[in-house]
Amino acid sequence: MRSYLTTSINNGSRRPGVAILAVLLTTLFAPTTWAQTRIRLGTLVPSGSSYYHSLESMGAKWKQASNGAITLTLYGGGTMGSEDEIVRRMRIGQLQAAVLTAAGLSEIDPSVAALQKMPLMYRSLDEAAYVREKLAPDLERRLAEKGFVVLFWGDAGWVRLFTKNPGMLPRDFKTMKIFVTANDVALSELYKTAGFHPVLLEWSDALTSLQTGIVDAVPTIPFHALTNQFYLSTHNMLALDWLPLVGALIVTKKSWEALQPAQRDAMLKSAAECGRELQEQGRKENQESVEAMQKRGLQVHSVDKEAEAEWRRFSEGLYPNIRGNIVPAEMFDKVVQILHEYRAVPGVPAK
Repeated sequence: MRSYLTTSINNGSRRPGVAILAVLLTTLFAPTTWAQTRIRLGTLVPSGSSYYHSLESMGAKWKQASNGAITLTLYGGGTMGSEDEIVRRMRIGQLQAAVLTAAGLSEIDPSVAALQKMPLMYRSLDEAAYVREKLAPDLERRLAEKGFVVLFWGDAGWVRLFTKNPGMLPRDFKTMKIFVTANDVALSELYKTAGFHPVLLEWSDALTSLQTGIVDAVPTIPFHALTNQFYLSTHNMLALDWLPLVGALIVTKKSWEALQPAQRDAMLKSAAECGRELQEQGRKENQESVEAMQKRGLQVHSVDKEAEAEWRRFSEGLYPNIRGNIVPAEMFDKVVQILHEYRAVPGVPAK
């Protein structure tokens, strides 16, 4: 090519060679340009919270890495409805992404319920994370078959039991009206078989329902209880590791596959960073939330060994009804097997 350019110049015909050189230089050094893509993300994460700011930061990284081609628009605080409504909006293309709990994700595939809807199955958050890591490939394959791609998994710490009156043992909760997410009929039926009194409601109605006596107890993480002011009505919290609140960031497969490989790689990297940050913040802020609510009058009731043993017997009595109804039998058995292997490792405490 060099001899061609030289010959062209020597012959007084400079334009063809110069034109080719200009095209090559433009191709080599011009910034990559991609089609403009707007990703709308729905979540129950409160607007203005640290979780929300982490998602905003992730969106800024997506935009920077794509030279401004990808724009993330957040709809937080449940402005797009409940989690099942967010999933519906994703399916019809109104939303392209969401941060959902395992409860919302199990609306897509019930297998995800194994990460969360098994009370007292996990003895530590490390156990829960280990099981999540082992199950992730299978769960991600199942979700992909339903049209969704997982960008990160994580947890926000332990769900606690917040109540108007003190509750220490399972029998104490049988006199209470317990909040259950509106679409979770299977969990409501499970509670009924255990002698509880579940009330199906949307999260947007939880505070009013507590204030008016429609419900007496709410299972949730402390951060949620603080930010939504549940503690003003529920003055008691049982410090029992009921179940981990697990979640994930998902995007529709259609939107994901429309992106360039380089875009997807950059987004996955930023999403993984965001997921780690959300988990670290969530666990830390739950403890801080408990301390903040205690200063405002919240009574925290510890669980001694005898009470914990009774709660475990109670939970184990629920497992036959959870297996095959709330959590697919195959996935339930996988969790039990993974935990058995994990606890068999020397140095892992057994309770």
